[in-house]
Order: sequence, then structure tokens, then C-alpha cells
Amino acid sequence: MKESDSSPDLGPEDVERAVLGETPVFNAYDVAAQTGVGLDEAQRLWRALGFPAHGMEIAFTTADAEALSTIDDIVGSGLIDFDTAVNLTRGVGQTMARLADWEVSTMSQVVDEQDATTAGDLLRVLEQMGKPFERLLIYAWRRHLAAAVTRVQALRTNEEGLNTVQLTVGFADIVSFTALSNRLSEERIGDLVELFESRCSDVVASQHGRVIKSIGDSVLFVNDDPVRAYDTAEGIINVIGRDSRMPDVRLGLASGSVVMRLGDVFGPPVNLAARLTAVARRNRIIIDSVTAALLPEGEFETRALPGRPVRGFGVVEPVAVRRG
Repeated sequence: MKESDSSPDLGPEDVERAVLGETPVFNAYDVAAQTGVGLDEAQRLWRALGFPAHGMEIAFTTADAEALSTIDDIVGSGLIDFDTAVNLTRGVGQTMARLADWEVSTMSQVVDEQDATTAGDLLRVLEQMGKPFERLLIYAWRRHLAAAVTRVQALRTNEEGLNTVQLTVGFADIVSFTALSNRLSEERIGDLVELFESRCSDVVASQHGRVIKSIGDSVLFVNDDPVRAYDTAEGIINVIGRDSRMPDVRLGLASGSVVMRLGDVFGPPVNLAARLTAVARRNRIIIDSVTAALLPEGEFETRALPGRPVRGFGVVEPVAVRRG
């Protein structure tokens, strides 16, 4: 990032130039001509990153052209095809978009605490964070890459297929979130959601699980050990529901075969875990019969609840559970 202007009148173009460190010099046709990539393919990759088409507008930098050339070189090597390149580009775009929002939101709070309010003030803080944060990104990416390769190696021994695995899926849900958000200020609800997500993530990680995604008032996680999945659910109740400053939560657990693809999980256990939260009482865990059968009998007490219709599953008998 180049040195930013402290003026409060920084416009979008000024901010973009300060962050990117260069000025746009190409339109879409220029980029295609510079790289040798077809215009349709270039625009498809640009949309995969999460940005709208600009047509004949001068909107692209030399770095944009270099990034497109890099993707084209990878495809040209035969290592991956173009559709795979688009999928990877979409993954990068979605991940980086959320990370950028998260970083700017967090650093905006830092700037506000310093009684600085201009765009230039925020840019100066981001400039100071730039190089250290980039190093952190590479480090974290390599760490997660190693973990992902390890998971794939484990899946290779799975008879069901490389992308299919037996897991326990957990769904944590804040009780009456809509009513709660109507009562609280925007700042307070934002702080509450952030605290909810961070505490859930800490508990999931401590039990060797993985957060798949968070959706404001809920968190979806997985674990290959049903006992650890239960301990995760219990831990979330302890750090959220048992805290008088936090709302109550409900937890649903379901086990079975799920498909893992592009960082997400799909399959009946995912949907059932979410549905079971509607059955659970406040600060309680409800599981399906498959998970109940997987838990050691001497360690857990389970009690089948009356069958009830569950959307997409017909009549289901939820199971209440607690440690013996």
C-alpha cells in the first residue's frame, strides 16, 4: 500500500489506488489482449473472484493482468482444466472477501478507539498491518493446507469414496435470535454474534473438530468422533448458555455419511442436525438415533423422545442425552 492521504474527502478511487498501490490502466479488452486469455474466460474468472463486469471501463491494473496470466499458465501446464481454475478462483474470492471485511471491520474499531474517523486514518492503520498480515496469511494457509491434505489421506482409505466420510455433524443455534436482535442496538448485536462465533470456534478446535460455517445466529461444525462432538456441544452450552451475559443456545447432533466438497459438507446428517435444534430445549443437546448408538453406553444416558414430524425426514424420534 502506498502512503495514504489523511484527508476526510478520500473517494472510492483514492482508496482503491492507495490499497492496490497502482492506478487502473486497462479495460477488459486490454487485459484479454495483454494476457492472451479470451474475453469470456477473463470475465468468467473476474466474476468468480466476486466482482462485477466493467465492460469498456478502465478498471484493471497490471496486477490484475498478471494474476490472470498466472491462472492461464497453470491451466496451460495441464495440471488443471479451466473449470477447475474457476472453482479455485471462486474459493479464493469468497474467502478473501470475507477476510477483508473482517479485517476492515476489526481495524475500524481500533481507529474509532483512537478518535480517528477519516478513511485516511483507517488506511494508515491498514498500511502498518500490511506486511505482517500478509505473512500471517501465508502461514495460516500452509497450516490449513497441511490439515486438509491429512484429511484427504484419511479419506483415501474410505470405501465410500474420496469425498464421502462418516462424521458427526453439530448445529449450534441462538434461541430467539430474531426477537433478541430487535431489542438490542446494532452495535450490541454485532458484538454478541462475534463473541458467539469466537467462543464456538474455540470449543470446536479444542475438541479436534472443524467449523464448517457460521451464519450469524448459528454455527455448523463436524467431528469424526461422536464423543468429541458431544463434548463440543456441551462446551458450547457452558461458554454461551451458562453465561448470564449471553443468550441461551440449542444444540443438535446427527451422524452418518456426508459429502465434503469445496470446504462445505452436504447430506442428511447436516440437515437433520439443523432440524433437531428446533426440538431441543434451551441449553440442551438433542441427537439422532445413529449418534445415540455410537455413544458408549456406560458413559451416557439417552432417552428417546416422542416421534414428531421433521421437515424432509418424516416422523423422527429425537433422543435426549447427557453424561451418565
